[in-house]
Amino acid sequence: MFQWYIHNKICQNPFYKTHTFDGVFCLLHISVVEQCICNRVKVDEMVLEWVAYSTTKNGLKLTMQTLEQFEHEILSKRNKSKQSFKREETHNRTRDIHTLQDLIKAEEEEENLLDSYSTPAKGSQKRALTTPEHPHSKRSVALLSSPGLLLSPASFSPSVTPSQKYSQRSAKGEVMVSFGAVQGTRWAGRKTPGAGVQVELLEGPEDSLCSSYKYMFQRLRDVRNVLTEKIEELGEGLRSHFSIEEFSPVSLPAQDVITVLGQVCCDSNGKLNAQSVLLEAGPEQGGQQVPVDLSELKEYSLFPGQVVMMEGMNTTGRKLVASKLYEGVPLPFYTPGVKMEMDEVCVRQIFPMNVLVACGPYTPSDGLTFDPLIDLINVIVKDRPDVCLLLGPFVDSKHEQIEKAQVTETFEAIFSRCIESIVDGTNSVGCRLVFVPSQRDIHHHFIYPQPPFTLPNLSKEQAQRITLVPDPCTLLIDGVTFGVTSTDILFHMGAEEISCGTGSERFSRILKHMLTQRSYYPLYPPVEDVNMDYEKFQSYGQMPLTPDILIIPSELRYFIKDVVGCVCVNPGRLTKGQVGGTYGRLLIQRPAPSEDGTRQIPCSAAQVVKI
Repeated sequence: MFQWYIHNKICQNPFYKTHTFDGVFCLLHISVVEQCICNRVKVDEMVLEWVAYSTTKNGLKLTMQTLEQFEHEILSKRNKSKQSFKREETHNRTRDIHTLQDLIKAEEEEENLLDSYSTPAKGSQKRALTTPEHPHSKRSVALLSSPGLLLSPASFSPSVTPSQKYSQRSAKGEVMVSFGAVQGTRWAGRKTPGAGVQVELLEGPEDSLCSSYKYMFQRLRDVRNVLTEKIEELGEGLRSHFSIEEFSPVSLPAQDVITVLGQVCCDSNGKLNAQSVLLEAGPEQGGQQVPVDLSELKEYSLFPGQVVMMEGMNTTGRKLVASKLYEGVPLPFYTPGVKMEMDEVCVRQIFPMNVLVACGPYTPSDGLTFDPLIDLINVIVKDRPDVCLLLGPFVDSKHEQIEKAQVTETFEAIFSRCIESIVDGTNSVGCRLVFVPSQRDIHHHFIYPQPPFTLPNLSKEQAQRITLVPDPCTLLIDGVTFGVTSTDILFHMGAEEISCGTGSERFSRILKHMLTQRSYYPLYPPVEDVNMDYEKFQSYGQMPLTPDILIIPSELRYFIKDVVGCVCVNPGRLTKGQVGGTYGRLLIQRPAPSEDGTRQIPCSAAQVVKI
């Protein structure tokens, strides 16, 4: 049947419709079948090849001689080209394998060379290179696919070795700093932690940053308007507080002592110093810049962006010789508008509210192990606080393995696991959880002010315990105001501030500047790490009042200080490089109003504790 099929196929060609079938075709059938089998050619392909060949030969007829000629000229060359292609493909595959192995070897040699120049403390974190010839080990694959390892290092990166320095840390649970009457204090929440505790944004959701927004569209004119309004607003407070009739233009010559208002700036792109201070006035005072001579001031503390009022002489109109410096005036504290019930007052006085404060990163720098976070969850279960303020970064963009792209999951997945572990781990306590984002959270918006996290998969019960807030924000927790920011403004301002003869400690000066400038980030221009949107900053980055408690974590040393009646807490970070860090805890007890109307600090005790 195969032979007849070939015959019919060939005879369907127009050149052979008139051809008479005779016994010669019996031999042709056998020869054609042999050619198909030997050359591994399908019937249709054989017919098409012959038709094409005969057409080029002016309608050559199919005979034994022409078939041999066809096999010699067409089929044999086709076989040679196939074999040549296979040999070339095999050669290329072998060459690619050698080239890939050479690339892997060269990259390993390059990493070894770079490691020889790197800091020994960080160690070598090589990326695992995998190819079909060198796959992952079965142990690593099993670890990565195990559903029980929620916060295991193998869940996030190929490095599965826990941090040795963190596990071998000393002084676990040791109190590093204390504030208030801590002797004999019981650091525990109420009988039912979180029950009845009200956690909300002070200005309400309508006037707070509650969702993401479009950024990178601001114009220089808009930035200028925001800075101008800042000068005018703080200047009005200074004028009314110190009873100043009016401010003089900064650039007009005057023989008498004048009072000027403006913003401190530097005469170059370098760091501010005593010889590079300029005072830039607002539009109402001429909008000019004038150099300032600080030699006659006995004490001063200045930083770029600070709005100040100065008295001095400007006889030439080209330089102001300052003789007196007026700093800003802080806003008043919060006063409850509604009287609390007597039973509620008694409960708050007998059972103070326990607030735990921790700031990321929650992993050591030598691995993505969340051991510090697990230890913090154990502390929460043990102490049973009423409220936990947890500040980012949760997925740190400055982590070594994240910078080198050595994670095996998306950043959003790592963040979701982290939050899920915190929520599930503290479920038995029932405490209120407040999550604050950070500029270093790689999965979140890199903008200041920063919108809150979004957690769409929360259940109804979990949503009642969790409060998502922006950075910065002002919280009202059981009648006590908390100013919260995860941006390291202490470190940023500490690098730019200049001072002379103040006699006060640097942290206290910077904190006082924040309160008197009424801003969570008064520095201008900001550091390069802060992507500032000034229109949103004007709406959501200012202090609406002086908070009772200011939470301001920093890379600098932890502290608890009373600054103009505000308790300022730097709890430190939960991890410091490869070793454990610190967290803070506060006892909040709002006292009953005194008869003389004097304000009492609502924070009865506070501590910074080693994790």
